[in-house]
Amino acid sequence: MTLRKTLIVLLGAATLGLAAAPAVTFAQTSADKAAVDAGKAQGLVGEQADGYLGVVKGGDAGLSASVAAINKGRAQVYAGIAAKTGVSVANAAAAAGETLIAKVPPGQYYKTSAGGWAQK
Repeated sequence: MTLRKTLIVLLGAATLGLAAAPAVTFAQTSADKAAVDAGKAQGLVGEQADGYLGVVKGGDAGLSASVAAINKGRAQVYAGIAAKTGVSVANAAAAAGETLIAKVPPGQYYKTSAGGWAQK
């Protein structure tokens, strides 16, 4: 199984914006997800090329805590992917980042591998 297919299976279709794959639950609460989704819509939170969320600008301590909680769950998933595929955690996370950035809706932010924030 390729790393991309493994990501789709382990992260889940809904997480990646794809169809026909089972979802894996990140270690996140519905409140964290709602806060991050709202932050994304407001331009405060974005996806990063390294597979993690980042704070684009502003926000508060609660939003930062929600981003950190979701990133912690992502790190656990990426470690599992790395163990199953024999790649490094960083490579698994970067592959996920590429897929997640491709699914960022227009108007939302993402951080490129060069380190700058861009808006789709």
